[in-house]
Amino acid sequence: MDKRFLAKQFNRFMQMQVQSAKLDDDKAMEVADLYPSWESKKSYAVDEIFKYGVNADNETQLYKVIQAHTSQDDWTPDVTTSLYKAIGFTDEGVSIWTQPLGATDAYMKGDVVSYNGELWTSDVDGNVWQPGVYGWTKQ
Repeated sequence: MDKRFLAKQFNRFMQMQVQSAKLDDDKAMEVADLYPSWESKKSYAVDEIFKYGVNADNETQLYKVIQAHTSQDDWTPDVTTSLYKAIGFTDEGVSIWTQPLGATDAYMKGDVVSYNGELWTSDVDGNVWQPGVYGWTKQ
């Protein structure tokens, strides 16, 4: 059997699993690359999640559908806020804190995040701790 075919099948299976898991936004961001990509001319249901482009942290950006519709080429998620909501950022554009997986995606000194509705600034490079535990100053 063709390995590429099997890889595509496995990828589709993982996309179906992550969609059916109904993860909260924080957990969804931890596995962002497992979500399917946005497509034009596709019917989308409310609360469906997909990936489209990268965010300010240069990581995969997820969006949640807030109004059922069939997508169009000129209704891209990054500009059509009446249809999609970016996941992982507050309405003001501040990153919502997500537990880093390790040193490769740790927060750097000066990074600002939103955690439990409050803004925090990282005091150290390589910060993998939760705000309020170590290495953060509340603004």
